[in-house]
Amino acid sequence: MTIEPANEKIPSLALDKVSVRFGGLLALDEVSFSVHDNEIVGLIGPNGAGKTTAFNVVCGFVKPTSGAVHFPSEGHSHLRSHNLHHARVSRTLQGVGLFPRMSVLENVMAGAQARSGGGFFRSLFGLPNVARSERALRSEAMAMLERLGVASVAAQMPTAIPYGTAKKVSMARALMAKPRLLLLDEPASGLDENELDEFSQLIVELRSSMGILLVEHNMEFVMPLVDRIVVLNFGEVIASGSPQEIRTNPDVLAAYLGVDE
Repeated sequence: MTIEPANEKIPSLALDKVSVRFGGLLALDEVSFSVHDNEIVGLIGPNGAGKTTAFNVVCGFVKPTSGAVHFPSEGHSHLRSHNLHHARVSRTLQGVGLFPRMSVLENVMAGAQARSGGGFFRSLFGLPNVARSERALRSEAMAMLERLGVASVAAQMPTAIPYGTAKKVSMARALMAKPRLLLLDEPASGLDENELDEFSQLIVELRSSMGILLVEHNMEFVMPLVDRIVVLNFGEVIASGSPQEIRTNPDVLAAYLGVDE
């Protein structure tokens, strides 16, 4: 398995020469990178660079044509999306992806279903022996909403709350799984300046308890946050390093920032 030497610890995520073909299109070409505990890695690149494909491969939505996706710290590989919890992986997707017919609180409670053996959904159907665990889960979900500053909307439906608030609810749901690795797909999209600042602070706080892979096109949002950046262009890794190194990398300036166009 080939991973870059970010540190000597076993990574929570490692892509090893992952390639993806869609018919005649090579979307990813032997992409390798890793994410460790207590580390924020940004995956960036221009439109069409392969960021979304790479994210979908990690999430188990897309199967690599070749190469491998490992979760070494938890001893798993090649997990499909519905099995990510086995590797203590949680994710947010573009937009918010909340269940529209469930309240905000119920949405956040649903985030714990993987670690609770589906007890939350059993409780929705009134099955026996779940009342106590359902009350505990409800209390935990409320505490998570309070942590993110959106407890006031707990009883509302997702369609009735502002977009920025819904983003926080989506994050709260992901955190209910108590992940070791958090996958964030363009968390900055659609947020105003104040909301961006709040999300930045939250992401930095989360680093103390998990690794984070951040897929984002907003460079101003990414640069102050991350420990390392991996840059894709035309499906290949063209650079990897600290934000300072990436800022002055000529290949990145040409491909991503538009220099020499």
